Amino acid sequence: MNRIMSITDKESTAPLEWAQAACDSIVARYSPEQLPPAGRWHYHQGIFLHGMLQVWSKGGNDAYYDYAKRYADGLIDDCGNLLFARDELDAIMPGLLLFPLEEKSGDARYRQAANRLRGLFGSLNRTSEGAFWHKDKYPRQMWLDGLYMGGVFALEYAKRYENDGGLVDMVVKWERLMRKHMTDEKTGLLFHAWDEIRSFPWANPETGCSPELWGRSLGWYGMALADFLDCLPAEHPAAAQWRETLGRFVRALLPFQDETSGLWFQIVDKGDRADNWLETSCTSLFVYAIAKAAKHGCLAEAEIAAARRGYKGLIERLKHDERGIIVPDICIGTSAGEYDYYVARPVSENDLHGVGAFVLACAGMDELGMRGGEERL
Repeated sequence: MNRIMSITDKESTAPLEWAQAACDSIVARYSPEQLPPAGRWHYHQGIFLHGMLQVWSKGGNDAYYDYAKRYADGLIDDCGNLLFARDELDAIMPGLLLFPLEEKSGDARYRQAANRLRGLFGSLNRTSEGAFWHKDKYPRQMWLDGLYMGGVFALEYAKRYENDGGLVDMVVKWERLMRKHMTDEKTGLLFHAWDEIRSFPWANPETGCSPELWGRSLGWYGMALADFLDCLPAEHPAAAQWRETLGRFVRALLPFQDETSGLWFQIVDKGDRADNWLETSCTSLFVYAIAKAAKHGCLAEAEIAAARRGYKGLIERLKHDERGIIVPDICIGTSAGEYDYYVARPVSENDLHGVGAFVLACAGMDELGMRGGEERL
C-alpha cells in the first residue's frame, strides 16, 4: 500500500490520495498491534483508524478495513469483552470503529463491545447539571475534547440500535452546557476546560474556565458538531440548533487563520506572540469541520474558502522519508493549563493525533471536490 509522495506531486494529488498516502505511511511503520500506545483501546489509535475506515468507505483498498479490524480483534475476545478505561470519555471514541466492522462482517462481537461502551454513559460521573466529567482524575470538569470522544459514538449508537431518543437528548444537553459555561464572549470560541468547583490552579475563580483557546480542543468540538449533523435527520430540532452553532463556530475561527500559511496557531487567538506556533492537528480538524459545515449548508462560499486555504497549507507542510509522508508540527497529548504550558508542549511528527486528523481533513475536502488546493471543475 505504501506510496511515497515527493514534493513535486503536491499540486496534482487529490485529497483521497493524500489520505491514502498518510495511511500507508503509518502502516509502513507499525503493525496494528504496535500502534502507539501499543496494546490499548485508546483514542490515539481510534482517531487514526476511524480516518482510515473513512478512506476505505470511499472506495479505498480493503487492506485498510483489514488493518483496522486486526487492531480491534487484538483487543476484543470471543464474547465481545474488551479491556478499556472505565473512568474516562476517551475510552469511548474508538467505539466508532465497531459500527463499520459489524456492518461489513456481521460479527456479533462488535455489537457486544459497543454495548459495553454504551454502558459507560450510565456510570461515568457528572457535574451537578448532568454533564460528564472528562475523567475521574479531573473531578467536576468538562473538557471540549470529551464531546467528540463520547458524543459522536452516542449518536451513532442511537441511530443504529436505539429509537427512544434518550442518547440524543443526553448529547443535546451536554453540548448546551458546554456553550453555557465555556464560551468566550470576546471571540465566540470556547475555552478548553471548565472546573465546576474551581479546584484546579488554572480555573478562573469567577467562571471556572481555563484561560486559553487551545487549538486541538476547539477542533474536537467543531468536529463533534459536524459529525452530529451526519447522525441526525436534517429535520430533527437538534439538527437545526447544531447547524446554527456550527456556522457560528466556524465564523468565529476565521479571523484567526494565518494569512500566510493558511494554518491556525496552537493558541488560536494569540498568533501575534513570538513563542506561539502553527499547529497541524488543529488545522486539520478545522478544515474537516468547515468542509462538513459546507456540506450541511451552514456557510457562505467566501467562508468555505478558509477550508481550501487550510488544506493547501497542510499539504505544503508535508515531508516524506523512505516509508512515506510525514505530517509535522503536531502537539502531543495535552491537558488543560496556562499559556506557557501549551506553547511549551513538545512537537512531534506522525503522532496519531495529527495523522488521523489529517486523513479526516482530506476526506472532508474530497466532498468539496478539491485537487491540489483548487476546486475541481
